[in-house]
Amino acid sequence: MALGWLLWGAAVLLLLHVLMELSPAVNFALRIGFYSLLCLVSSALTAPVCLLLNGGRTVKNMRIIKTVVKTFKYFFGLRFEVKGLENFEVKGPAIIVSNHQSILDMMGLMEVLPDDCVQVGKKELMYAGTVGLIIYLGGVIFINRKSTTSAKMVMAEVAKTMATDNVKVWVYPEGTRNCTGDLLPFKKGAFHLAVQAQVPVIPVVYSSFTTFYNPKKNLFTSGKIKVEILPPIETKGLTSDDVSDLTDRCFHTMRETLFRLSGHPS
Repeated sequence: MALGWLLWGAAVLLLLHVLMELSPAVNFALRIGFYSLLCLVSSALTAPVCLLLNGGRTVKNMRIIKTVVKTFKYFFGLRFEVKGLENFEVKGPAIIVSNHQSILDMMGLMEVLPDDCVQVGKKELMYAGTVGLIIYLGGVIFINRKSTTSAKMVMAEVAKTMATDNVKVWVYPEGTRNCTGDLLPFKKGAFHLAVQAQVPVIPVVYSSFTTFYNPKKNLFTSGKIKVEILPPIETKGLTSDDVSDLTDRCFHTMRETLFRLSGHPS
């Protein structure tokens, strides 16, 4: 009986392997399915550890979450080449801004995430099952993107949190995923926050995923991701009148870096 089940299991695995080789759509669906399952299961297993060690919702849980997520890359054949980690070594709070490409960004985030750093994420993530639970425990600050008033109130609270808890805040200024190999225009919220709190902005750029991940083409293979943490941009002495220039400066610097890391002409 056991031998029969083993044979059936081997046959199913062989069939899946053949389908993955023959059909990009099947390969993509299975990889995304496995990634989603991995996120859900690992979150369910990690949440009790966070509760036992740190007692509840705290940015300290990000160390535990980071350790777990950094193993994901081995399942998908992804390699990270990181440059500029020393630029995170600023004293006190800071705003970290990075490009936002896909659901795989979580792996890139955890690969370089500094200690005492909270992320700003969309409110909908709270309802993503065990994934929502684990990021809640990690101290992620949820924002309602559909409500400008609500978003401004949250960002005001973030400014207080930075000062009180001496933490860095990670924001995706594009506001949504963008897997085109370019940047979307930046929203100004993160830069208003940096100027209001008079803290530096640290840009982080990930090379384009399009060579190995593209949902429109059912592409999901192994690949290398280059990550560059750029030098901090000081905001001391800047006022709200300087926010637009600061936003544009960060956008153009990050866009040039994105093209360079991705090997694309600017």
